[in-house]
Amino acid sequence: MSHSSVRKVAVIGAGIMGRGIALAAARAGCETHVVEPMAAAIGSAQEELTKILARSREKGEMDEAQAKRAREAISWGEGLEGAQGADLVIEAAPESVEVKADIYRKLAPHLPAHGVIATNTSALSITELAATSDRPGLFLGMHFFNPVHRMRLVELVRGLETQEPALQVAEEVAKAMGKETVLVRESPGFVTSRVNALIGNEAFAMLETGVASPRDIDKALKLGLNHPMGPFELVDLVGLDTRLSILEYLQRTLGDRFRPSPLLVQYVKAGRLGRKAGRGVYDYTS
Repeated sequence: MSHSSVRKVAVIGAGIMGRGIALAAARAGCETHVVEPMAAAIGSAQEELTKILARSREKGEMDEAQAKRAREAISWGEGLEGAQGADLVIEAAPESVEVKADIYRKLAPHLPAHGVIATNTSALSITELAATSDRPGLFLGMHFFNPVHRMRLVELVRGLETQEPALQVAEEVAKAMGKETVLVRESPGFVTSRVNALIGNEAFAMLETGVASPRDIDKALKLGLNHPMGPFELVDLVGLDTRLSILEYLQRTLGDRFRPSPLLVQYVKAGRLGRKAGRGVYDYTS
């Protein structure tokens, strides 16, 4: 990013999405700082990024020098003061307006006047989140996809107050990451989350009524509709609790066609949250 105006990117959250976004920013040439209050999550993220970089080297996608530069571009810390001076903050915290609003409030003293805040929310209102920050004009959605190092799309989501400079910064960084962008006017679930939520929910309805096994439903969508992952593989990756909260939000804002499948609700109550819990639709403990 030698021609970029964005020198420092701060990523809030070292979960599955946050760690992937951090690696993408580092590979794009940005000084990247990850803020994560849980030390265990930092350790897990560092381990995962080491594996991703090793696989990229094995596949010839980068050499050792490039991998070393990416590793050295990322710093880690537990406090928001690490975001000091960031040109762009990408927040990848849990899907809760209260949690995110608290982060923006505490972030404000550390950001320069030109600093842009982007949220990676997959469904929440950009306008509502922006209003809880100190800079609604420099606030937008940057919705990345999992796994970040493989998926090429970023949805840029314009809230009511989002100004052009914020979109330009987000577009510039996304391009430097090697991503394609689409511009979406704020609407619940944007484009992809809305369609994905319906597909995933219908898959649970079919499973509940015994139409086919999880593996056969996944296989049918991969081979018959050319989806890279089946709906159950995907929900296990993103988390059943995350999917449930998205569906509940979409039901509230868009109506009953998004009512969560009773089986999905049951799985979440049972603690079957996906890969992160060792079991979701599939069992990952063996």
